[in-house]
Amino acid sequence: MSPQSGITSHVKSSESNSGNLIPPPTSSSKKLHSGDDALAILESSPYSQREITPEQDRTVLRKIDIWVMPVVLLVYFLQQLDKSSLSYTSVFGIVQEAGLVGSQYSWLSSIVYVAQLIWQPVSSYLLVRLPIAKYLFFHVLMWGVVVAAMSAATGFKGLLAARFFLGIFEATVAPAFITITQMWWRRREQTMRLSMWMAMNGGTGVVGSLLSWGLGHIHGSLKPYQTIFLFIGLLTIVCSPVVLLVLPDSPSKAKFLSQEEKIIAIERLRANNQGTESKVWKWEQVNELLLDPKTYLWFLLLFVCAVPSGGIGAFGPLIIQGFGFNQFNTILFNIPFNAFQIIVTIAAAYLSTKLKLKWPVIFALTLPPIAGAAALLKLGRGPEIRNELLVCYYVLSFFTALQPMLYTWSAQNTAGHTKKLCTTGVVFVAQCAGNIVGPLLYRTQDKPYYLRGLVADLICWIALAVLTLMTAAFLQFRNKQHEDARRRLGKVAVIVDTSLEEYAVQAEMTKTGQLVSNDQAFDDLTDGQNEDFIFAL
Repeated sequence: MSPQSGITSHVKSSESNSGNLIPPPTSSSKKLHSGDDALAILESSPYSQREITPEQDRTVLRKIDIWVMPVVLLVYFLQQLDKSSLSYTSVFGIVQEAGLVGSQYSWLSSIVYVAQLIWQPVSSYLLVRLPIAKYLFFHVLMWGVVVAAMSAATGFKGLLAARFFLGIFEATVAPAFITITQMWWRRREQTMRLSMWMAMNGGTGVVGSLLSWGLGHIHGSLKPYQTIFLFIGLLTIVCSPVVLLVLPDSPSKAKFLSQEEKIIAIERLRANNQGTESKVWKWEQVNELLLDPKTYLWFLLLFVCAVPSGGIGAFGPLIIQGFGFNQFNTILFNIPFNAFQIIVTIAAAYLSTKLKLKWPVIFALTLPPIAGAAALLKLGRGPEIRNELLVCYYVLSFFTALQPMLYTWSAQNTAGHTKKLCTTGVVFVAQCAGNIVGPLLYRTQDKPYYLRGLVADLICWIALAVLTLMTAAFLQFRNKQHEDARRRLGKVAVIVDTSLEEYAVQAEMTKTGQLVSNDQAFDDLTDGQNEDFIFAL
């Protein structure tokens, strides 16, 4: 580390006038109040920074994975199961039984995201102000109640109202989980962990399809679609207390960690330069968000990703049914698509972690669905080629790995707790908007070809490939700006992003003095204020 790394905030502020850095708060008396909550734990340590051995790192990481990850996986599984219940019921006659006409079925899918879009700004603010685990528990419980209550709806208006409230209560899940991922795991670890809970989309599809297949065979006083809603809703209600009893609000409040382990859990995040959490809402970080070009790139990327996801998510089983399969075969043939989704999502995360790059993997993931959609548009729908059509549909499953990769890419390139949550909000708004538009591009009367929806999906995947290259180029430009800023401040200009390295590598480089100290990591500075922040490509 350079001996000049203790340069005064006055010099740093003057350097920011060049436009490369945004001046951070300079009042040291307010540091503990306005900084990250992790400072309260670190202040109790007799060392300004704790040197962590790889063995200590592995021990604490294992505890975090055992206690936090299962809750995250369970909740995301339940959310997707509840949200996807509509697509399962479509195969078992909800359109006919509930008298849905025109685009009413499409609106039952889109209304969830309309509600999430409305509630997202409020949810982002509350995630800063309220304990995250307790806030999440309330929402899980309430959306379980809503899904169970949907079994009583017999017409479009009742189903629409229930789906709207389902969207309200589910709005907090993805933003909360991105925040949880940032506060518990190093940037190298975030990609795999986030992809694991996003892979629950596929896990839900496998389990949900099997459940629906079984529940659809029940012949009682309730119609098949009502039985599916009631069972899935009650399952969520029964599982919801796990969130309250097991998930901690932050590393500093984790009961499963000792005081020493809490310090280690926080110190291992130092290289992220992203902090853990703060209960102080900072409007200056919101202002920076609005002026940051990255914000609009993330919005566009997630929007064009979500449009195909929303359409195929709602109409996937109906597309398969259009190949000439009956309702029970349609449900079973939907299982391989979801199984492929798990494999592709985890494989993409593994490859990205090894490469320490996101953009080449994201770009490559756009190519198979482009080919699959083009083939479905070219081929007919004769029963003699239904196996070939099914293979083309399965090729589309590569697109399911795009959303988790984009989530991690945006999350890893944002710092400052308020800015992180607002960026997550922007990303989620884009996803909601895309998921609103996506199902509306498909119409039940367009079966079996669904040309309008498939053409729109093809355009979106091509646009996503182009936007990925543009974003990578911009992030490289921002890294060059920070490199120049470090040089002007007398720091080492070219540094290694150890948050993307194995911890053993980081520990060894620390001993040889090759690393900066990241002494601003828990000052709740944004990626624009902290010149030590490295943007992940």
